[in-house]
Amino acid sequence: MRYLSTRGQSPLISFADMLLAGLAPDGGLYLPEAWPQFSAAEIAAFKGKPYQDVAEAVMGRLIGDSFAPEDLHADIAAAYGTFTDPRIAPLREIGPDLYLMELFHGPTLAFKDVALQILGRLFARALKRQGGRATVLAATSGDTGSAAIAALGGLDNIEVFVLHPKGRVSEVQRRQMTTAPFANVHNIAIEGTFDDAQSIVKALFAETDFAKAVSLTAVNSINFARIAAQAVYYFTAAAELGTAPVFVVPTGNFGDVFAGEAAMRMGLPVDKLWVATNSNDIMARALNEGLYAAGKAQPTLSPSMDIQVASNFERALFEASGRDANWTRDQMATFGAEGSLTLSPPILAALRTRYAAARCDDTETLAAIARVERETGQLIDPHTGVAAAAAFNLKLSKKVPVVVLSTAHPAKFPDAVNQATGRIPEVPPRLKAALDGEENCHVTAAEKGLVRGLIEAILPRS
Repeated sequence: MRYLSTRGQSPLISFADMLLAGLAPDGGLYLPEAWPQFSAAEIAAFKGKPYQDVAEAVMGRLIGDSFAPEDLHADIAAAYGTFTDPRIAPLREIGPDLYLMELFHGPTLAFKDVALQILGRLFARALKRQGGRATVLAATSGDTGSAAIAALGGLDNIEVFVLHPKGRVSEVQRRQMTTAPFANVHNIAIEGTFDDAQSIVKALFAETDFAKAVSLTAVNSINFARIAAQAVYYFTAAAELGTAPVFVVPTGNFGDVFAGEAAMRMGLPVDKLWVATNSNDIMARALNEGLYAAGKAQPTLSPSMDIQVASNFERALFEASGRDANWTRDQMATFGAEGSLTLSPPILAALRTRYAAARCDDTETLAAIARVERETGQLIDPHTGVAAAAAFNLKLSKKVPVVVLSTAHPAKFPDAVNQATGRIPEVPPRLKAALDGEENCHVTAAEKGLVRGLIEAILPRS
């Protein structure tokens, strides 16, 4: 199994090399050279199997011979041994043919754990085999940072730098990052938005001499290993339901919903992938109006989705173009220069065969949280609330199972949940230490040179 860049100017590499590289040298995102295929019989056989077995099957085909089967088996077992629900991604019915897929039973109570607990172990294994060091650089809008820290904190030969937008993540999310007790973890608060932080990360990867000198790599959703791991729960949900469902995915950086496209391209029948956005609705506008145009990120009750540049959309555009790397490279250059991109009718039509989109504001989000609590007694977080709001409208016209991806535990966003329901979620034991610990964080302006200087100043002492 080999991996290519969406921009076509980087050599084909193995899964292990792709895992350590993160972003392609030409600025593109890695994808499989060809998608492995699962038959209808193979998918049906996933029903009733332990989640770990399905993960081995799906990820194994994407990994190829980069890792021995027994090593993958061991890492998956260890990764999901950290989850509080043995089902890993259980389905909970909240209405007729309406389900929540709970993805928050990992160490940091967010869906990012599903991928990062595996990625961290594979990453450490590949790095040890290579005999080198790595500098992990991640931009987070809330949950990726703490999940990366939980996966990589304390590991040898790895330094972890996490950038988050100051004042634009919840207090719980911030504390989960800044109270981490690991000497190899360095938190940086950017005085700006998530898009500013993400732009700095990409720009530092583009400084090839610097990136090579510090062995820079990424573990957020620009790393395809994240997508590979997240594709698994689409398979388990569809197999359990026994039909092609609709998935409604709260969306910011487009990685979680693109994992659904990855599953579809590997043979999974899916009725539609619904992209649910908050007021930062760049993806809803792109899919509904054909204009992919960045604006100014607005703070909302669902801060992990307060994003105006959805990095993983490049992967979907590459596939929608028939894997035309030259076209993709030109379009990304246009978007980088102008901040907008008009999608041609053929490209938009290709995207719409898989995707649809809806926008929900904070008022609709609160109403959805309140409705779920009123009708089921269950509390959901505001990101899940965005998707639930879209799903409630969708159920009026759909006669197939609708699965809402529930991406975070409600206790991570107690203020929003309390505002909607008058109830404060009980704090799980895993969160209590983060709420009480001492914070350690660097603060800097949203300037690439300042972040680079901070990294260079810290690394020699590591």
